[in-house]
Formats: sequence, structure tokens, C-alpha cells
Amino acid sequence: MGATSQKQWTVLNKDNDFDGLTFGDAPIPKVGENEVLVKFHAASLNFRDLIIPKGQYPFALNFPVVPGSDGAGEVVETGSKVTQFKKGDKVVTLFNQQHQYGPIDGRGASSGLGGVIDGTLRQYGAFNENGLVKSPQNLNHLEASTLSCAALTSWNALYGLKPLQPGQTVLVQGTGGVSIFALQFAKAAGARVIATTSSEEKAKKLKELGADHVINYKTEPNWGDVARKLTPDSVGVDHIIEVGGSGTLNESFKCIKFEGVISIIGFVGGVDPKSMPNVLDTLSHICTVRGIYVGSKAMMNDMVQAIEANNIHPVVDEKVFTLEQTREAYEYMWGRNHFGKLAIKIE
Repeated sequence: MGATSQKQWTVLNKDNDFDGLTFGDAPIPKVGENEVLVKFHAASLNFRDLIIPKGQYPFALNFPVVPGSDGAGEVVETGSKVTQFKKGDKVVTLFNQQHQYGPIDGRGASSGLGGVIDGTLRQYGAFNENGLVKSPQNLNHLEASTLSCAALTSWNALYGLKPLQPGQTVLVQGTGGVSIFALQFAKAAGARVIATTSSEEKAKKLKELGADHVINYKTEPNWGDVARKLTPDSVGVDHIIEVGGSGTLNESFKCIKFEGVISIIGFVGGVDPKSMPNVLDTLSHICTVRGIYVGSKAMMNDMVQAIEANNIHPVVDEKVFTLEQTREAYEYMWGRNHFGKLAIKIE
């Protein structure tokens, strides 16, 4: 490999919003004996990437940092002790580099790409071989770049605590990456899916992806009651992918089944302490409310197998940005103009 420098983005701090994103030249990393050098072909954005420069991210950070947790590319060099990969392999990044298997611990939670460790919004990256997985064979780089955060989070939500069973009901909120992946995984598992959204246009797309029922939360603000009535004998929903925050959580409690699981994976609707449900609501509704922080490498390998076996293709927004246009991509996503995952092509 002749080149010694690359283009990359850097987040300088959490005080300057998107103006804190800078684009420039940087050296291509040297690989250590246990490391793999990846030439990135694509990356994708998550809500997390947007709130880090806005100072709203609640987990560990280390500035300056190359943003982005999600990336896909090919191995161009391996260290002398690398055994899992060879030159030419197509790979995807693992979100928490130290989370290999089992429950997450403090070490794993403090190893997030694009937050503590330099991420994927660059042309090349060197990673410990334990921080990568092989890409699903049925996906191209753009599709594979969407898996690291949103897909693995939804997989953990559905299979990490009480594995989803055929015939159960899953409720997904909105049309962001995690919710769309959860819809796809649930349908592949033989489950029913209820989706919530804000427009007829998005409702149509959700139906096309296999949603059995779609509720417009703008016209049905008490959608929790509606969702419960859509389940067999009105017993409630087995799994809820909770992305909204304090407002939607109240509705989730209305429709959760006894012994059901509400997986909290985000707070795009904001958190209002006045409307936040009481912790004792978990007792009165006899359910589990679980915070999700992505998932392990072992989980990701299981998910890759499921994607291949069911030929699942991630939903990528029709607008694809280049690496140079990353700041524009941030603005586009912040405006909630996307459907599914927002991808960035890297050349």
C-alpha cells in the first residue's frame, strides 16, 4: 500500500455542535501485531453521532475523536499474530470493541467506537481483530455498514434477555434504524409486528416491509390502548422497542403484556421528568424494562448468520452522502428526513 495519509473527520469537543466537526488529512494508522487495517468503503450514522458534538451523550467520551461507530470495508493488512482475518476479507466494525460475549461490563461500555476510540468516518482504520466481524455474504458494503449499532441493538432487544418466539407480538416505534431492523428480524422469526409512525407515507413503507398493523401516533395519541387491542385476546405486546423517551414510555406501559419486555434504546422524543413513568409501573404492569447498550461480538456473529439465512437486506435511505458531505449528512439526519439508515459512501 503506497499511500501514507488519508482523509478523516474529527469531533473536537462537545461544545460547538456540528461546527465542532473538522475534515482534514491524517496519517494512515500502523497495525500492531494483533491488529487489522481496514480500508473503509461505507459508514452509517446513528442518533448517537449527532448528540456527541451537541454535548447530550451520556456515556464515556474522549476528545478529539474520529466519529462514527458503523463501518464496512475490506482488510488490507494484518498484524503478525492475527488469526481471525486475512487480506481481502470483508468486515464490519463492532460498536463496543471490548464487549466480546456475555453481559456488558464497565470495560466493554467504555470502548465505544466514535466516542472513546477513533471510529469509522475516515478512509482507513486499524482495529484489534476482536473488534471486527465478517460481513454477511449477502450484503454490499453500504448495507453492511448499517449493522454495528442499530441492527445489533435491535437483535439484543429481541434475543438478549427473553428470546423472541414465533407467534409473539413486537411493537416498534418510528422508522429509525433500530425499529426497522427489529421489524425485519421479528418478521423473519415468525412474529407479528405493530409499528407506530407519524405519516401515511411512512405507514405505507412499514406495511411494505411486513408490519401487520401500523398506528399513526399523531392521530392516535393514546396508541398504547390501540396496540393492546390489536393483540390476540388483547393480552398485550411481548416485546417493545422503546425509542421515544418519557412520553412514549407511558404508552408502552399501556400495551405491554404481563412478563413482557420493554427495551429502552433511545430518547429521541426527549426526557421530561414530569411525565416520566414511576419505577413502580414495572410492578403494576408485571413487566421488565431493560436498557440496551448495543451488544457483544458473539451476538453480532449470531445476527450475521440470521441475516444470511433469511437474506435480510437493511433499509438504507435513498439519499447517500460522500465522506466529504458528512456534515450535511448530520444536518439531514437531525432534521429527521431519513427512512431507515443513513449511509455514507467512502472512496
